[in-house]
Amino acid sequence: MKSLLFGLVASLAAPVNSTFVVQCYSRLFDQRADPLVSPGVASGHVHTISGGNGFNFTMDYQKARASQCSTCSIKQDLSNYWSPKLYFHAQNGSFLSVPIIGDNNGGDMGGMAIYYLTRGGPDNDKLRAFPPGFRMMAGNSSKRVETDDFAGRAVTHKCVGAAGGDGPDTKGLPSKKCDTIRVQVTFPSCWDGKNVDSSNHKTHVVYPKDGNYDGGRCPSTHPVHLVTLFYEVYYDTKGFKDMWYGDKQPFVFSNGDATGYGYHGDFLNGWDEAILQKAVTNCVDGTPNCPTQTFGTFRTQGEAQACKLPSMINEKVTGVLPALPGCNFVGQSAPANCVAPGLSVVPTPESLGYVDLTKSKGWKYIGCGKDDAGKRTLSSAQTYGNSMTVELCIDFCKTKNTLYAGLVYGGECYCGNQVAADKAPVKGSLGNCLMKCSGNKNQVCGGASAISLYQACKGGACSNPAKRESRKLASLEHLHANTARDVVME
Repeated sequence: MKSLLFGLVASLAAPVNSTFVVQCYSRLFDQRADPLVSPGVASGHVHTISGGNGFNFTMDYQKARASQCSTCSIKQDLSNYWSPKLYFHAQNGSFLSVPIIGDNNGGDMGGMAIYYLTRGGPDNDKLRAFPPGFRMMAGNSSKRVETDDFAGRAVTHKCVGAAGGDGPDTKGLPSKKCDTIRVQVTFPSCWDGKNVDSSNHKTHVVYPKDGNYDGGRCPSTHPVHLVTLFYEVYYDTKGFKDMWYGDKQPFVFSNGDATGYGYHGDFLNGWDEAILQKAVTNCVDGTPNCPTQTFGTFRTQGEAQACKLPSMINEKVTGVLPALPGCNFVGQSAPANCVAPGLSVVPTPESLGYVDLTKSKGWKYIGCGKDDAGKRTLSSAQTYGNSMTVELCIDFCKTKNTLYAGLVYGGECYCGNQVAADKAPVKGSLGNCLMKCSGNKNQVCGGASAISLYQACKGGACSNPAKRESRKLASLEHLHANTARDVVME
């Protein structure tokens, strides 16, 4: 199914003088992770994170370039892009996670649009691609008041689908009911030419000194003009229209910000520098087919959706929550005794999206593969039900004496003796198996065009996948790149 995000981007956003768009169809996960601000530990609030699966709590350019997949469209871009998650603050005090356009019950996740903009200054200075190791952030997480400086103007919100028509761009969250809230942030484009990062991830870059926040002359302290980075995220808010109460808008970002002024974005460069420079130099407006000629083939939406990472913090960040994760409070600071949970060094079966049946059933999980209703991955036998569980499916396939069992779309079970190479789980990718089983909401039973695959162990004996992973994953840096590496056909 085609993502709604692309259509919205094309019809509503389209900043003038755009160079090209990195379409991040999906995201890796929603997680309290931020390798810029909080390296090696759980970050202060939840982010929605897109890009290459080299992403980790501690990472650098080399780890980004080692990504085996990405949630974004351009294959030469293995960067990571992240921003705060949005919640609805209900009248009873609970917090409900707000979906991003593209999220659905079939396991698909929405993402974000990343514009690379040609914003040369009045001197027509040549734009520079991001150098290796470059990283930066835009916006201020602790900001709660409106300002009219360039940094304040760089964060905007738009109410789409409101009664009486779409609202204007505002610096804060919209005050009326919207079908969609579009949030966007423009990054500084003037670089000091020396430092690829700074202690606050900001001072090595600044906004242009005149003109506008996304165009104008760079100051002498930061003379190198970079391509302008512009994030855009569409939050699907129409389902909350009947839940408003009181005299204030009820949405809040994961950092406890109910104003919208504290919205921000983070960027960690993972580009092939030569390719990015070629695109920045050549792909000006009016140049036909330049992105295709520069980048070649693009990732499909299906490939992007299949690129996911396991949760590394044992906490719930979606659904209905009693409080914002990370001790964030609306309109006030977190208490001094607030303790954040530690990282889970060893992935659990639950975090990897499977049920460990190696001992009880003698079957092991081998990964999330691809499935097609027109040509099933497993076709020897099948059964359906509104009370499907992983155990029921495996028991059914045992009666058919097949080697493999697979679950699709929450309640469909298939059996077979072989899995085609193009349908097998992909190394380094958790796949798009995110649908809960119809008979057990604590289990995962595939997804839309995705199949949770289990294999009968040879001779009735098999190793525990979680234990196998724990032996292999010696560090957090090794973890995300290798979580699914051994989930392959035998």
